[in-house]
Amino acid sequence: MKVLTLAILFTALCPLLLSGQTDNEKLLIRHYRDGQRLSYHMEATNKNRTKAETYEADVIGIVKKNSGGRFYEEYQWTNLVLNGQKITLPAGSENYREELSLDPNFKLSSPKIDPMLVGPILDLFTFYADLRLATQNGNLTHPGDHFYFKYGKPASWANGIVILGEDSVDFDATLKAVDSIHQIATIIVRHIPPKKPEIKIPTDWMKQPVANTANNWVEVRKVGDKYIAAIGKETFDCEIKISLVDGRILSATMDNPVEVMERECMDKTLVDCGSTVRYEIRRQIYIY
Repeated sequence: MKVLTLAILFTALCPLLLSGQTDNEKLLIRHYRDGQRLSYHMEATNKNRTKAETYEADVIGIVKKNSGGRFYEEYQWTNLVLNGQKITLPAGSENYREELSLDPNFKLSSPKIDPMLVGPILDLFTFYADLRLATQNGNLTHPGDHFYFKYGKPASWANGIVILGEDSVDFDATLKAVDSIHQIATIIVRHIPPKKPEIKIPTDWMKQPVANTANNWVEVRKVGDKYIAAIGKETFDCEIKISLVDGRILSATMDNPVEVMERECMDKTLVDCGSTVRYEIRRQIYIY
């Protein structure tokens, strides 16, 4: 599954987010303390038509301040387990540090990708990116408050083997609950198909809606002399619980299904194709 597109997408979004802090933001603002220690355990499943994979890992962080006086969280990944087997990380992966921040004045950019840790790195990045989007809008103050962020521009994960890979989403963020007793706020950020997704659709049969919205996900792979062409509907539902004391993430979940319609084609124009196969890709992520 192309989690890299999330990093690309948020990097493009950064200039569009509000950087100022208003009184309305104070409920959900991150209050940093230099040297604060953080830790999470992450678990994930990734199922598609032919296989199911799992991973889990631990991440240990510390709050630091950069040369510009902006706070950030520096994370180290450990205890990686893939499909039930513990993986010994090479030195480069053990020394890798991921820098994230909920400070609206810290420039959050696409993380460097360590090949051993690509899933955990980008999944944690997604939670921070979604929370930044929700809190920087400044309108989430009471349970039920929400805002819709129109975006729609395509993000690509084409890499040569994947000759076309794009999705297109808008964002809907909601303050689901405020627990004043336990000092916890729950935020939901949904990535949903726009009314008019901006993905490339190379042939007519791909224009048929796979589900109940316009198609917002497309992938074409070259396999030998054939082309595997797929079109579908992709959504993300991220639920994030944060502390009202200091704004740190307490736990989070992500559900990322893609409803897919796929054909095997003999030509690059994707006209001479076999029968249609329907299936679901589903990624589910948990941190706590």
